[in-house]
Amino acid sequence: MKKFNLRLCVAVWVGLSTLNATAQQLGLGNRFGTTPATETTIDYADPKEYTIAEIIVTGNQFLDPNSMVSMSGLKAGDKIKVPGDALNSAIKKLMDQKILEDVEILARKIEGGQIWLEMQIREQARLQKVTFEGIRKGEQESLNDKIKLIKGRIISNTIVKNTQLAVKRFFIDKGFMNVKVQMQQVADSARGNAVLKVIVNKGKKVKIRQIVFNGRKEIEEGKIRNKLKGTKQMRFGRVFTPSKYIPKKYDEDKEKLIAFYNKNGFRDAVIASDSIIQNPDGKTIDIVFNLDEGPRYYIRNITWDGNFLHGSDSLTRILGLKKGDIYNPEEIEKRLSGNPGQDVSSFYQDDGYLYYNCRPVEKSIEGDSIDIEMRMFEGKQATINKIILNGNTKTSDHVVMRELFTLPGQKFSKTEIINTQRQLSQLGYFDPEKIGINPIPHPEDGTVDIEYTVEEKPSDQIELSGGWGGFIGFVGTLGLVFNNFSIKNINNFKAWRPLPAGDGQKLSIRFQASGRQFQTYTFGFTEPWLGGKKPVTFGINLSHTVYRAINQFNLFQRAQFGGGGNTRDLQFIGAYKNTGITVSLGKRLKVPDRYFVLSTALSYQRYTLDSLDLFGIGFPTGVSNNVTFNTTLSRNTIDNPQFPRNGSSFSLSGTFTPPYSLITGNTNFSSKEAQLKWVEYHKWMFDASWFQTVAGKLVLSTRAHMGFLGRYNQNLPISPFERFVLGGAGLAGFGMFALAQDIIGLRGYQDRALVPIYNTLSNVDASQATDANNQVAGGRSLGGVAFSKYVLELRYPLSLNPSATIFGLVFAEAGNNWGTDKSGGKYRDFNPFDLKRSAGVGAKIFMPAFGLIGIDWAYGFDPLPGQTRRSGPQFHFTIGQQIR
Repeated sequence: MKKFNLRLCVAVWVGLSTLNATAQQLGLGNRFGTTPATETTIDYADPKEYTIAEIIVTGNQFLDPNSMVSMSGLKAGDKIKVPGDALNSAIKKLMDQKILEDVEILARKIEGGQIWLEMQIREQARLQKVTFEGIRKGEQESLNDKIKLIKGRIISNTIVKNTQLAVKRFFIDKGFMNVKVQMQQVADSARGNAVLKVIVNKGKKVKIRQIVFNGRKEIEEGKIRNKLKGTKQMRFGRVFTPSKYIPKKYDEDKEKLIAFYNKNGFRDAVIASDSIIQNPDGKTIDIVFNLDEGPRYYIRNITWDGNFLHGSDSLTRILGLKKGDIYNPEEIEKRLSGNPGQDVSSFYQDDGYLYYNCRPVEKSIEGDSIDIEMRMFEGKQATINKIILNGNTKTSDHVVMRELFTLPGQKFSKTEIINTQRQLSQLGYFDPEKIGINPIPHPEDGTVDIEYTVEEKPSDQIELSGGWGGFIGFVGTLGLVFNNFSIKNINNFKAWRPLPAGDGQKLSIRFQASGRQFQTYTFGFTEPWLGGKKPVTFGINLSHTVYRAINQFNLFQRAQFGGGGNTRDLQFIGAYKNTGITVSLGKRLKVPDRYFVLSTALSYQRYTLDSLDLFGIGFPTGVSNNVTFNTTLSRNTIDNPQFPRNGSSFSLSGTFTPPYSLITGNTNFSSKEAQLKWVEYHKWMFDASWFQTVAGKLVLSTRAHMGFLGRYNQNLPISPFERFVLGGAGLAGFGMFALAQDIIGLRGYQDRALVPIYNTLSNVDASQATDANNQVAGGRSLGGVAFSKYVLELRYPLSLNPSATIFGLVFAEAGNNWGTDKSGGKYRDFNPFDLKRSAGVGAKIFMPAFGLIGIDWAYGFDPLPGQTRRSGPQFHFTIGQQIR
């Protein structure tokens, strides 16, 4: 009779049932291979019962031996039959853990009725690292990020298979349909580790040669092709939508194709079959769709069931569909509940009927006509019980609560919830993409709790730049803006992180310098809820500017003959100082609606000129005082200040100085100093912006800006202060705003280059020649007294992450700047159709710490005033949100 050692392994367990029970016997094993002192035969036909005296585990490197014994289900003292099911079951349990490559159970010794067992295990290798062959370094990095295998992890068959599939799917999604992926383990038996080697043969990228639509009759083929956003056939010039075949996008496009048919009334449309045909070249495929369009259906009758509060005619009128309209289930759902403020659900839920529900049912289909029955449940009105606020870790509760349009005790309103979401987005403290709203109804008592969830985002900004400007000295800017400041915690040093925050106030400090030549200091503070009970805005702004004109001849000599770098040795030929203070108040209005704001401001500016004729009008030395009263009416419904998708913003403002000349009756002044001692003018500005999502994430932005500067006294020229200068990025530059001008951007033209040539006061000859920068001989151009600007942009977001919102854009814009005649008072040059045009592309990034930063390339199609050549291509770099 044949004898074996007692070695029960997986192979034995699998094949044990097929062994001939009367023809097999097992002998007592010895793991060291020596001949045992005694031999006990184990007859399969006559199993014997033994008591386990001891179990030891060998071969383990990382696994705990006690855990292995426990998982086997065996323990010392158990009675088992040898051979028997207990050993087979123990091996199966261990292998089912998927952490072992092999298991053997040996009988070390049998003595009397006891048996000593040894579990020999071989652990599965642990991952040392993953390597790739046959692909680029960038692809390797992308795959490492995708599969994310952790070092030290057990390399199971499942891990290997999933990794292989993930790599294959990665390249298929890039158009490599024929990719082959081979997996190899390079073992390090001494350490029990292994390198997982991924060998990739990408093959050739497969593109779609042509797409054929069989059975298409009713809808134009071009419209169908446009709906296949991720599945395009090859054609010359296709760049942005490559024609590679990606299975995932292909499946999505098939669903979009049927949805498009359904939207156009073809409710029965199906893709009867579709085929992907591999061409002999191995590089291209053909796709064939066999369509069954079915008939186009139309709406015949619309009836309502379950409506008691409102009549059927009223509901049909709000629905906006009539007999003969194309049957479009998607449009029906949108008109029922997908257009806040204008749909049927808003009609009910804005009046508190939270439990309203309406389900359209196809009641009858005859030929190409469908009768629709709207089955409604109106329910009862719900009252807001309480507001729950989560996620505002920095902003105080009262700052958020005062912005809500849904308050306890009010009736539930769907529109007001959406308005609240928009209002919270406009605060700028929270990520607009993550503002959550969760109504929690309580039908038992007719109330509802509303839970708002927000996520704080960085809202403070820092502007920091600097360098050494040679003879000029230090050149730089330091600006700090705290948009969620808390002045009441100024003495609570525990709340300084780095400054007290959370009360929604704004504190700004800015210093800008160009050595001794130019310095400006500004300080601003805004309280959006003065007194804390009503939305009354209070603001104060202080500024001081010093500008000194350098003796350029002296500077040239120093540069030529080595005059040293001491900035104190610079010679200045004149100076300008400006000190100002502005106090403002604003209030949200209730009429015509809550989006209107009326604000007023009182401002005083003191200009001091010392031997510096900035305007070129014979006014080199003197003091000018500018006292103004401003009132602004604005309306803002923009949904997101960083990247608006919907909404509009309008603003009309008027700025007025006292009419000194009309009060005193004096128009004959002895000097320019006397005439400009008290500046007088009235100024009007209009700004409008409109945003609308046109498709997907693509947003259309249109803007219009206009300005007008006037005088009270027809016997005096228009003031040289507060004039308009157009061109470039709309940035003032060092010292430029010292002229008290409005700097307005117009891409495609040089900075501040669009100023009228014939734009002088009466004592300057308007026929004087100007240079390329429109500088009137003897002084700077004064700027325009009327301007208009129009902008059209298409924007597409590349990232909506609150830490870096990035979007690209294409644009076209036009504008111009008009002056006066020689007398300085008439607007004969004004022509709203004489515009300087441009177009271009750009990109912008909004980072909370730095604000909005942008770069644009634009082509100016028209020449600058006084020139004959087109402005041509220009690059523009912008910092900050440009108003105009």
